[in-house]
Amino acid sequence: MPHPIAPQDRHDAFSANPTGTAVLLVAGSSGRIEVERAELLAAHGARVRAIRWFGGEGQRPAPHEVPIELFAEQIDQLRTEADRVVIFGTSFGAEAALTTASLISVDGVIAVAPSSVVWAGAADGAWSSHWTHRGAPLPCVGFDQDWAPGSDPPSFRSLYASSLLRFSEDAAAARIRVEDIAGDVLLIAGGDDQVWPSVDFARSIERDRTDAGMSTTVVTHPDAGHRLLLPGETPAAGGVRMARGGTAEADAALGTTAWPAVLRTLDSP
Repeated sequence: MPHPIAPQDRHDAFSANPTGTAVLLVAGSSGRIEVERAELLAAHGARVRAIRWFGGEGQRPAPHEVPIELFAEQIDQLRTEADRVVIFGTSFGAEAALTTASLISVDGVIAVAPSSVVWAGAADGAWSSHWTHRGAPLPCVGFDQDWAPGSDPPSFRSLYASSLLRFSEDAAAARIRVEDIAGDVLLIAGGDDQVWPSVDFARSIERDRTDAGMSTTVVTHPDAGHRLLLPGETPAAGGVRMARGGTAEADAALGTTAWPAVLRTLDSP
């Protein structure tokens, strides 16, 4: 079954000086279309398509059983326009990017605040995997029902950590097979991420790839949070109410440090 993206659920950005790389840009649980980031990457030579992947026309209402084929079809379309295709995702979008790249061929992955496993999501009171592939839900990690938030707005970092411990067998089955990603992998994470332990996830991904003889670039900043600010970007507002950690200054410092690696991933021969 095809999974088209309606015009109002995507933003296409084009470069005046194209480098031959296209980017599929995937946001996280905000559901936003990353227009500003798309235009920033296009200004540096990329052909970019930023998409809404849930909550749009004909799409799943939430991050719950979203078909990986939705992303794969967009990558196939971008391949007709460019020599290389990179998928760039943040948070749940980073989970989508890494999972997609483990199942289909891409030339590179940029994962901001990544996860090393597939997580569960809910829609209409039913829990299942964030993703399906070939019609079947991918193995996922559920949540520790005994957990309670200790702050307002809530920090979910400890929920994800305790869920991994409580459901360790599920976590092993839900591990994203990052060793199957043939392209470049760039992971960007903040040490003060209060949504989930993204630095720990990034290091786990790095170890799995190292064990398979594959290289990975990891960029971190101890004081940055869940969100990344690349040079020239403005702080994002809105999204799910939660503690994200970091500060605008620290998130921007992470972006400044990561920016050369982002450009290298886009320009790799």
